[in-house]
Amino acid sequence: MAQRRTITTAVCIACFILGAMPLYADTVQPRAGDPIQTLNEALLERFITGKAFFNQELTVEGGLGPIFNKASCANCHNNPVGGAGSQTVTRFGFIGKKGGFDPLADLGGSLLQAESISEECAELVPPEANVTSLRVTNSALAFGLVEAISDADLLANRDAQPESQRGQAHMVTNFEDPPDELYVGRFGWKAQVASVLTFSADAAQNEMGLSNRFLPFDNAPNGNEKLLEQCDTVADPEDAPDAEGYEFIDRVTDFQRFLAPPPQTPRSGMQGEIVFNNIGCNVCHTPAFTTGNDAQTESVLRNVDIRPYGDFLLHDMGLAGDGIVQGDANGQQLKTPPLWGVSYRDPLWHDARFSAGTFESRIRDAIAEHGVFGSQGLPSATNFASLSGQDQDALIRFLGSLGRAEFDSDADNDVELNDFHGYKDTVGFRGCFGSTAVTPDDPCALHDVDQDGDIDLDDFDLFLVVFDDAPADCNTNGVVDMLDILLGEADANNDGVLDECQTCLGDIDGDNMLGVGDILAIIGAWGPCSECLADIDGDGVVNVTEILFIVGNWGTCP
Repeated sequence: MAQRRTITTAVCIACFILGAMPLYADTVQPRAGDPIQTLNEALLERFITGKAFFNQELTVEGGLGPIFNKASCANCHNNPVGGAGSQTVTRFGFIGKKGGFDPLADLGGSLLQAESISEECAELVPPEANVTSLRVTNSALAFGLVEAISDADLLANRDAQPESQRGQAHMVTNFEDPPDELYVGRFGWKAQVASVLTFSADAAQNEMGLSNRFLPFDNAPNGNEKLLEQCDTVADPEDAPDAEGYEFIDRVTDFQRFLAPPPQTPRSGMQGEIVFNNIGCNVCHTPAFTTGNDAQTESVLRNVDIRPYGDFLLHDMGLAGDGIVQGDANGQQLKTPPLWGVSYRDPLWHDARFSAGTFESRIRDAIAEHGVFGSQGLPSATNFASLSGQDQDALIRFLGSLGRAEFDSDADNDVELNDFHGYKDTVGFRGCFGSTAVTPDDPCALHDVDQDGDIDLDDFDLFLVVFDDAPADCNTNGVVDMLDILLGEADANNDGVLDECQTCLGDIDGDNMLGVGDILAIIGAWGPCSECLADIDGDGVVNVTEILFIVGNWGTCP
């Protein structure tokens, strides 16, 4: 797959001719997992190097364990790399008859490390625990921009919330700063971490067993220090500087810090966002912030407008909480999860209780869960339930825009030929080309990237910028085939390939005949099949229709 081209300057008419590169400034959003677009060469290099470390599988010799949950950051943060995941970890503790929470720290709590380098070193939930809870992997996208929001802005937003729904700022320390300095926590399900470097160091030790300069020791299995002495085979701290003086935790911090926010397509104007605001979802899921101007923050992260749809505060979720006390966060409190990227997030909720199904079913379940006893989300859940079906659908469509990449018709986080000609019940760029009076709520708004109300060659130019494959020019006329098709050249079966280039439709085995070999190829590819030769009618499924086509055109190709 070709790497997407960098977007830098204004467009020229020659963009449509092969060999010319369409260039834009700040017009196409980065996709989930991409770096911030404005990184200079040095910062981009740090991002790329950090991503390699984020993907690196630790070994026992390299410091993994002796107890851990996963061997790499990307094992959990994998949708996309750096994003949320479906993996869960277990928290446990003890609640006495008179109340009060004991994290059972002397027995390895409250986090269970579910894996170990050997059976002898394994950790288990101790029998003393009477409360457990799963926690699903959060996203690390745009961590640097979230870190760059000033404490003052987070606190001012808190103070503006209605008293009955006002969140609590979780004030915490950073490993890298003096211990008497407190900051507003913003990472983790309990907002228990305020800086990306602290997050990296904490996760390195507690999730992978990699001791580091801030946490220069390994966790003892269920608190058994003697067992740790037997199991810990590498001297602590295990995270050592590389040839350039950076440690593992510094490298993965760079990657997370320079990740771009997930896209939002269309960027604005959907009726569902008005409904979202009207029923009070925006009280906790604050739509927008502008990052601060702290001189110690990289300039690329300063004064940036972001739309996370989250307030990074703790809220009482009543019976929907996790029962785990962590720092100043009680068992009913959870941090409001930012909604950017929710369109592709599966599962939902802190313990992954809403999974599989459809995006709509997961969202409806999550909204309803806001209405349990004791939850500060009850007013919004009640208001949603009283909406008309039309307004409910509009709100859900809006939430589906949070994380959707521009031009991505089939919602698989890439832009390929499927997104040009349409796939199954999706509307591709070709089907929208020429549309006018396009509103943000129209299906074709996905392709109106400049949001000027029409789908024209300006939008197609942007489509070429983000197209993941090298655009074909099968008739070698110097114009990409997709543009030929938009301008009227024949593509009868709507597969994005010019008819004049298809010497024999259905000749899958390339023997210039439609016969037994092609039927066998169809049987071998039976079922869902994206952009494969056996899918003759281009509907994304190989089935009896393809066999009937071969039988109906049996013999030598014309």
